[in-house]
Amino acid sequence: MSRRLVSASAMRNDAVMRLMLAALLALAPLPLAARPGPEGPQGVSAILAEAGPGTRWGLVVADAEGREIVAINPEGRFVPASNTKLLTTAAALWAEARGAGPRMAESGAAVRIDDRDAVLTGRGDPRMSAAIGCITNCLAVLADAVARRTRQVRDVIGDATLFPDQRWSPGMSWNNIPTSSGTAIAALSVDDNEISAGVVPGVIGKPPAVSANGYYAIDNRALTIAGDGESLAFDRLPGSRTLIVTGTIGAARAPVIWRLGVDDPAHYAAWQLAGMLRARGVRVTGEVRSRYRPLIAGEGAAPPAPAAGAPLATLTPQPLGDTVRVINKASQNLYAELVLRRLALHSGKAGDAGGQAAVTAMLAEAGIVPAGVSLSDGSGMSTYNRVAPRGMVRLLQWAARQPWGAELKASLPVGGADGTLARRFAGTPLAGRIFAKTGTLNATNALAGYLIAASGKELIFAIYANDVPEGVRATAIMDRALLALAAAN
Repeated sequence: MSRRLVSASAMRNDAVMRLMLAALLALAPLPLAARPGPEGPQGVSAILAEAGPGTRWGLVVADAEGREIVAINPEGRFVPASNTKLLTTAAALWAEARGAGPRMAESGAAVRIDDRDAVLTGRGDPRMSAAIGCITNCLAVLADAVARRTRQVRDVIGDATLFPDQRWSPGMSWNNIPTSSGTAIAALSVDDNEISAGVVPGVIGKPPAVSANGYYAIDNRALTIAGDGESLAFDRLPGSRTLIVTGTIGAARAPVIWRLGVDDPAHYAAWQLAGMLRARGVRVTGEVRSRYRPLIAGEGAAPPAPAAGAPLATLTPQPLGDTVRVINKASQNLYAELVLRRLALHSGKAGDAGGQAAVTAMLAEAGIVPAGVSLSDGSGMSTYNRVAPRGMVRLLQWAARQPWGAELKASLPVGGADGTLARRFAGTPLAGRIFAKTGTLNATNALAGYLIAASGKELIFAIYANDVPEGVRATAIMDRALLALAAAN
């Protein structure tokens, strides 16, 4: 009997000691993962901590009125990757609403005969197409116009002088240049400045078949082996038109398709036009050439004087809103950069810097301090870009109150439904209830936008993971954190 009383007393004393210890600990600072307050719902910091050492997190979640629910390193400066496109597209819609936008209606390519040359002039439209079966904004329309005028031309010239020649933005990794992610930027573009190439397995011990559209010469060093494995790679020196293919492909492997970048978009567009002219019976007696306008320090945004003589035909591009949707849904780098350069035409500064001047003016109107956002490109391929989570959330809050805010939101990928979020959040409570721009670069992941919480309340968020170690699935961790926040609000 006494033994039981002693045991019960010891249990009571132990409980009292635990309560006293908890009270003392509550007075001392706790680690981020456990400290109550600005981190918000319990467990969010713990979820992020699962990334382990090395990953640097930034997260802000707020309601539509601006009240912050979560703030982890809110003023930290993070590489935003393709979150940058949110700023570019917001600036484009903002400027268009003010009558100083990128004016995509004026960006269609045109063709004329200058002396005996066929001159194809680009004006910043990102969406001209040379594809078979093209329906709108087709290079074939311009080829038809030349064929109706003459049966012979001398040179076919791609004119990209509207923008200064700045084909790659500062801070973009050079190893992206051969790929579609790093294709060059110019006022004259066709088919996204990309070339498709296919690799089909051959006989075991022999090279596979590599095919493209003829613009690149193929240096095929690859080998077909037994099985269905694949370790192919391609490379191309900047400025070179020789594609080097290496590695192996299994004889039982399905064909591999690559999307290749183009270094001289004006030349590539002129090359495509020359082929169309020949197919229409127009003789090309000269060569295919391109021309650009050098980037000069301190140069204003004024483009060169328009060429003498009316064009034979001019294409009508898609409206800005359509292009904005492609930029954000598909994370289209080239389109974002060209919209930024169209903005520069109305900013008083040339090239990329002129576009950034327009972004900066928008941020100033939104009340975003300079430390909150600093950019070097329009697509997010630059590792020089920096964004603070709080700055991004405040921009999104401000944008939502603008006349064009609904159009910006509608351009964002929808979780579990479309764009770059088509597979993320599928089958979760946020499927169809999160609208956000993704971002991915080496050791960098980002997501920012809007979500509908369990309560039905709309929340605005920005989450960044930088310096992510190899093997850490930061996107899965950030998605779990957002699901926990949505469930708790």
